[in-house]
Amino acid sequence: MKFGSVGICKAEGTVLAHSAKLPGGRLPKGHLLSSSDISALQATGVTEVIVAQLETDDLLEDAAASRIAAAIDRDHLTFSQAATGRINIHAAVDGLFVASRSIVDRLNRIDPAITLACLADHVPVRSGDMVATIKIIPLAIAGRFVDEAAALLRAQHAFSVKPFAARRVLLVATTLPSLKSSVMDKTRHSLEGRLRLSSSTLEGEQRVPHTAEAVAAAISQGMDRIEMVIVFGASAVADTDDVIPAAIRLAGGTVDHVGMPVDPGNLLVLGRVGDIPVIGAPGCARSPKENGFDWILNRILAGEWPTVEDVTGLGVGGLLMEIPTRPLPRALTSAQPKAISVAAVLLAAGRASRMGDKGQHKLLAEFDGVPLVRRSAQAALGAGVQRVLAVTGHRQAEIRAALAGLDIAAIENADYASGMASSLIAGVNAAGADADGVLVMLADMPWVSAQDLVALISAFKAGRGQVVVRAVSAGKRGNPVILPRSTFEAVRQLQGDVGARHIIETCGLPVVDVDIGPAAHLDLDTPEAIIAAGGILKG
Repeated sequence: MKFGSVGICKAEGTVLAHSAKLPGGRLPKGHLLSSSDISALQATGVTEVIVAQLETDDLLEDAAASRIAAAIDRDHLTFSQAATGRINIHAAVDGLFVASRSIVDRLNRIDPAITLACLADHVPVRSGDMVATIKIIPLAIAGRFVDEAAALLRAQHAFSVKPFAARRVLLVATTLPSLKSSVMDKTRHSLEGRLRLSSSTLEGEQRVPHTAEAVAAAISQGMDRIEMVIVFGASAVADTDDVIPAAIRLAGGTVDHVGMPVDPGNLLVLGRVGDIPVIGAPGCARSPKENGFDWILNRILAGEWPTVEDVTGLGVGGLLMEIPTRPLPRALTSAQPKAISVAAVLLAAGRASRMGDKGQHKLLAEFDGVPLVRRSAQAALGAGVQRVLAVTGHRQAEIRAALAGLDIAAIENADYASGMASSLIAGVNAAGADADGVLVMLADMPWVSAQDLVALISAFKAGRGQVVVRAVSAGKRGNPVILPRSTFEAVRQLQGDVGARHIIETCGLPVVDVDIGPAAHLDLDTPEAIIAAGGILKG
């Protein structure tokens, strides 16, 4: 491929490097220029264009990405259509994402034009989560590099999602006078939360004295009806012959390993009785926060059996105590996979720059005696969302006063002057790790009703939280929209005064349009528009 500027008369058959405007539309970046395109550009006075000139073996970016993606095993993965040289890959099941650093590194070193980015190794994921992305950097690439990448991925697994398998679990908890029963109750609740992602169930709990004999008896009694035993000791393991490892041996089992280089989680015991795993949980596993117990439990639920080499190889990255942001594993262990939750994000931070110089704020205009921003918030509350978040910025004291008394959370966007992207990011960040989607609402749309929002949310839930839902009127896209959790990271990369349109068009997820009528298009930006819609200017 040759890249550079050429005379327009020589550009036919080349690939446009930058989009070009025409009287009747535009030619996008990456467009293969035809003779009619050349004529249209010449008619606008264009004499030169920056293009990529293809050589015999070259593949266009989308074709190259598609050929590489086609070499990846499709089991438990879904793939977006190629767009601008990118293909996004999502988990098709709840499971454990497993990656080979050596294979991913080898692929990324074939040629700088080919990139593959993925999640870290052994991360739990939910169905619909994005796990990897393939991106071709230039507009075209030599086919030999693409073929080399595809051959590598056919021969070696760069990554996969191992589905979780539901297991029947027995909890054995030892007692001592110093351990409160309320702590043991919370321990059971925390464990039940961890098991939900895999649809595993806690079949029973036995509370026994803190002796090897009592624990061994409890393990043995449950062997005929369970598929995993988890033991919580009232006292921490101090030796390979302490109560829990000794109990596993007394029950006829073997102890594979005691201890692990993950903190918190050092004092874990891993063993088995026959084919049934027995995990001696460290004390930190009483908390829902991520710890080494999660790492071992998730591997077993995904069908792996951690070897001594696996366990002792967890030290790099194993210091978890001082890491404040590792939300994904914690969120997944406590999530209800079948209950799709939606948080509403009400964008109310803008400067209302088209309202003129009289100082009136459109969101304070009243409709039927109710400020517009409050009317929008009430619609969200009436739709039964998980929570309503109002992102405020410009004149936020007055906006928050208009929302007073409503069961909503006001989120300050100190960077509101930079544009809509900062408000979207603030809303997504505040939505919480348990939100499967965010309903993005513009606060200046007076006729969007709670019933309209219910229709959008119903469509999102019907798509199991793995679709984008968009309000339309007569086939023309509008607002509000619902963005699934798998798009949140892309939202966090937005900058400036842009919305989520590009994300919707390139995320590779199905887009479900719900017709809510003219309300999808009526947003009020000027005093004249507010008055015409029946509003009374205030503020």
